[in-house]
Amino acid sequence: MTEKNNFNEDTSDREMVFTRIFDAPRELVFEAWTNPKHLIQWWGPNGFTNTIHEINVKPGGIWRFIMHGPDGVNYPEKIVYDEVVAPERLVFRHVDDKENESVLFQTIVTFVNQDGRTKLTMRAIFPSTAERDRLIKEHGVKEGGNQTLDRLGNLLEKIVTKSLIITRIFDAPRELVFKAWTDPKLIEKWWGPRGVTNPVCELDARPGGSIHIVMLAGKELGDYAGRKWPIKGTFDEVIPPERIVFISSAIEDENGNPQLEQKVTITLEDLEGKTKMTLSIVLTKIGPGTEEALSGMEMGWNQSIDKLDEELRKHVT
Repeated sequence: MTEKNNFNEDTSDREMVFTRIFDAPRELVFEAWTNPKHLIQWWGPNGFTNTIHEINVKPGGIWRFIMHGPDGVNYPEKIVYDEVVAPERLVFRHVDDKENESVLFQTIVTFVNQDGRTKLTMRAIFPSTAERDRLIKEHGVKEGGNQTLDRLGNLLEKIVTKSLIITRIFDAPRELVFKAWTDPKLIEKWWGPRGVTNPVCELDARPGGSIHIVMLAGKELGDYAGRKWPIKGTFDEVIPPERIVFISSAIEDENGNPQLEQKVTITLEDLEGKTKMTLSIVLTKIGPGTEEALSGMEMGWNQSIDKLDEELRKHVT
């Protein structure tokens, strides 16, 4: 088998194919495949655990880890990524960790949106039919694959209760919507629920760039008037005008440690001059004292997006 599969080649006689439909948005399922905090919890058949030594989910990136079997046997693993197309497709090779890095098998994973659910198809392509059949018979790799996806499904059920998806269509060009998410002069005008202003709004919209926003409650919020909520974060991805990903934290304890963290993914699709925005919020940390914020999270984000819509209308001629 060559290092990279020729996709024009018929490999059906040496494949294993798994298909599942998860009751979770595509962005979240893709996140579970690419975020090591999630991967470590579900990768491998029942009873396996993982120690990750390095992972870099990008074309040419390497994931090196050890799978610990329930019988106490350790299995060193190495994966090389060929394609990473968020949130649609992953292609990677399982290789031995020797000098020639011969390909043991290749995996192609596709993620298809089905009205908020996700159809996942995983194709494992082996060097030969005989090798595939041997691994099924001697090592139970087919059952192992099914158990692995069962564990993924169990994890998604837990995570989906801590996530939120909002979809809106704006009567504004995609470039303008992208700018409204990345230009501090614009974002300060709409960020936060109604009754909130942003006296501090500092953004460095590039991968690794920082976010610092301080939300201030106005008098119309009654007992909350004058209360401040600092937001701090870092951009992971900034792909104009298509996609923005950032991690942000809020609600600090008495020592300044964040008690609530979220990963926010914004995807923008051009609809002949209009823009379809899909906003995915996944909570990655929930600490004590965050119950009030969590109860109002959906309402707060929807009010923010309402304000974004109003601001966009001002800039559309």
